[in-house]
Amino acid sequence: MTVAIQATTPATFEIKSANLPLVALLLKSTDLAALQRELTLRFGDIPDFFDQDALVIDLTPLQASAADEAIDFAALISLLRAYRLAPLAVKGGSQAQMAAAQAAGLMAAPDAHLLGGKSKGDKAGKNSAPPEAPAAPTAAAPKANAAAAPGQLSALIIDKPLRSGQQVYARGRDLVVLAMVNAGAEVIADGHIHVYAPLRGKAMAGARGNTDARIFALALEAELLSIAGVYRTSENPLPASVQGKPTQVRLVATADGDKLMMDAM
Repeated sequence: MTVAIQATTPATFEIKSANLPLVALLLKSTDLAALQRELTLRFGDIPDFFDQDALVIDLTPLQASAADEAIDFAALISLLRAYRLAPLAVKGGSQAQMAAAQAAGLMAAPDAHLLGGKSKGDKAGKNSAPPEAPAAPTAAAPKANAAAAPGQLSALIIDKPLRSGQQVYARGRDLVVLAMVNAGAEVIADGHIHVYAPLRGKAMAGARGNTDARIFALALEAELLSIAGVYRTSENPLPASVQGKPTQVRLVATADGDKLMMDAM
C-alpha cells in the first residue's frame, strides 16, 4: 500500500547541489617571501587577472620534501587575497599541515579535482623559470569589439595594431587580433589566441591553466610564446620551418614534461 505524506516546502529558501569553479594553487615551497616575489613577477602588472576567484590550496607538491614544515596559513591567505584570490579549501597536506590550515579557516577538500593536473601559472618542461613580467602599458590599447550574446562571452576582437608597451588580456575567452602585434606588445587570453597578421610580441594563451589552448599566427615571429605557463622565449630561436610562416602552437605532454609544439599551417 502506497501512502502519500503531505510535505511543506520552505517559503524562504531552497537547498540544491551546485558546482563551484575553483582555481588551484599547487604550493611547492613554504617560503612565502619567495612566493610573493614570484606572484608579483607573474601577475603584478595584470591587476585584474583574478577577480575574487575561489581557490583551493594543494599541498601535495610539498610532501616529497617539506611534509614536516609548518606553514603560516594566516599569512598565506592574506597574501593570496592581496591578488584578489579567495582561498576556501586545502588538500594534500600532512596531518599537521591540514590541521593548521583548518585552524586558519580553510576547509579540507581531499576530493577536489584539478583539471589537467595543472594549476594556474604552473610551469613544466625545459623552460621552467618565470617569464619576464609584462611591461606596464605606456599607451591605451585599441578599443575592442567585445559585444557578447546574453550569458555567453564571445571572443575579444582587436582590429588595430598593438604597439610596444601595449597589453590586451581576454579574460575568460579567446582573443582575435586582426592586425600586427609589434615587438614589445603583449596579447594574453584564457582561451585561444588568433593573430591574423605578423605576431612579433608576446603571446600567452591558456593564461589561467587551460592546457588545451592554442596560439595561431599568420606570420610567427614572436618574442615569447606561452600556453598554460609553459613558455619559449626568443633566446631559443624559432625553427626555420615556422619562422615568419602561418603556424599553430599547442601544448603536448612528453616523458620530459609538457612542451610547446609548433606546426606550420
